[in-house]
Amino acid sequence: MTRKHDAIFDDVLSGLDAPAPADERAGARFLKRTSAISERMSGELEEKTLRWIDPARCRMWDRHNREYALLNEENCRDLIDGIRSQGRQEFAAIVRASADPAYDYEVICGARRHFAVSWLRANNYTQFKYLVEVRDLSDEEAFRLADIENRDREDISDYERAIDYADAVERYYGGKQKAMAERLEVSQPWLSRYLQLAKLPAAIVAAFPTVRDIRERNARELKPLLADAEAAARITEEAGAIAREQAQARQGRGAYLDGVAVMRRLLRAGRPAQAKAPPEGKVYRRSGAERGIEVRQKGRKVVMEFEDSLSRPQLEAAFLAYLKDRFPA
Repeated sequence: MTRKHDAIFDDVLSGLDAPAPADERAGARFLKRTSAISERMSGELEEKTLRWIDPARCRMWDRHNREYALLNEENCRDLIDGIRSQGRQEFAAIVRASADPAYDYEVICGARRHFAVSWLRANNYTQFKYLVEVRDLSDEEAFRLADIENRDREDISDYERAIDYADAVERYYGGKQKAMAERLEVSQPWLSRYLQLAKLPAAIVAAFPTVRDIRERNARELKPLLADAEAAARITEEAGAIAREQAQARQGRGAYLDGVAVMRRLLRAGRPAQAKAPPEGKVYRRSGAERGIEVRQKGRKVVMEFEDSLSRPQLEAAFLAYLKDRFPA
């Protein structure tokens, strides 16, 4: 046998000499272990090595698609409570060896789990450890793995995902959207919308309370307005004003504007003001078949208009009709 097969047999048969439960027949035990050997040697059974470690031994991968600084007790509360009630972390995070000598591993998938276990250990639950699976991954493989795990998660914002995609298309796929879409198994239009979101000007990004409030549809709504120089200037100016209000809110002065309110103001700034239709006036004339005087209110003034071809009798009759209407007996 090869060393690999020897190791498999040693592992599977390591417990043969251990005392068997009274109700377990020797034949059943032998068949179960024979089946396990067969599955391993055929490749049908894949083993993974999981480790329980101190989360402080891990750092986030530099190109992790989640903004770790935005994680807090509130938005990780469900996970914190789940780990505490189960007594341990149920699903392993995926890590790889770290090139940074200050850490053993870097986290590819599992930032929220890392935060939750770290929070528990810092808050009198020191018995908890971080469950990880160590893999040997290239950067491109790490990117695709993280994307697959987090693509449908609502706790990663559209903007975080867009920035990750914009970096990846240049870094791993030579700027070719088609190649990237094929590797991720997504449509090109879908990917293009996220890459467009990543191009949102920094001034507009700063207007939102956090990047988690920025949605993919926001870029689609603003794109046609930003294509017009004058509209873009108005939007940028309004975004600056909103950003200052958000900064004051962070200092406890005033309330934050949520993403919906921010978009409402930006769109209003970008769209040209609708010209008001001139107020309709009332026409006074001598008879129904004749032209007369059009009279309308403009602020505190009364404006009268008439054609210069009207005769004196026509003007006098029309003006008299106006006076009777204005000053009834």
